Amino acid sequence: MGGVGKQRVAQLAYSEFQSAMLDEEKRRRKAAKIIAVLEHFRGPLGGLTVGDVGCSAGFIADELAGAGAKHTLGIDIDVPGLRKAADRFGERVAFVCGDGTALPFPDGSIDVLVFNHIYEHVVDPDAVVAEMHRVLSDDGALYLGLGNRLGVMEPHYKLPFLSYLPPALADRYVRASGRADHYYERFRTRRGLRRMLRAFHVWDYTLPVLATPTRFAGSELFPGALGRVARTVLARTPRAVLRLLLPLVPTYLWVATKTPRRPAGAALPQPPERVRPL
Repeated sequence: MGGVGKQRVAQLAYSEFQSAMLDEEKRRRKAAKIIAVLEHFRGPLGGLTVGDVGCSAGFIADELAGAGAKHTLGIDIDVPGLRKAADRFGERVAFVCGDGTALPFPDGSIDVLVFNHIYEHVVDPDAVVAEMHRVLSDDGALYLGLGNRLGVMEPHYKLPFLSYLPPALADRYVRASGRADHYYERFRTRRGLRRMLRAFHVWDYTLPVLATPTRFAGSELFPGALGRVARTVLARTPRAVLRLLLPLVPTYLWVATKTPRRPAGAALPQPPERVRPL
């Protein structure tokens, strides 16, 4: 999966070797969660310009358009995925083949951006984040789905502790498992993610989504029986204890803005909290 030897190069045509990108039902469930979080934070998407950075086959972008966005943009370097997306959704989504480190949009021109589980795949995530900061409007919002390096089960290969390892050992681990000859992805810890987003004001929706999945369509984060147990524990655990567990949560759901803003939605049993900047 991706890469040549140990050199990190852009993952072109990602949907051609990662079948999850073409799992329409799962991608649309993710979109429902993303939209619910964004609408809780800033209200309906109607009349806004919305961009999905790393859109691949376009299912999330299509859902964003369906949620009322005035203009919806899908951006990726995945040419086969973009072709599929344009064939199906091109009438209401504008798909652009573009590098996230050089987004082809003017400063401050986009109201809402989505960057969902992409950063670990790009060669220079800090440069992509800087570009998103540039094109986001001053009162805009950036949705971020962020994998955590300290999540025990690596999400792409389902190997425990894979992301904990330095690259050379991670390569040996995936090779020994027979699942790949090279481990491409590079995850960051919560502290590293805070550093990556230091130019933004960030709100953490991870615990609200886990604690109230019906409100946010977020049951996919911990599916099945494990999910039911996890949600019960979350609902009964004091907030101070939950904060201590955050460094080990496998996925963070954050909303970032260029200027200080507070969530506009109704009060929640587990409310979103500010992420302390580094």
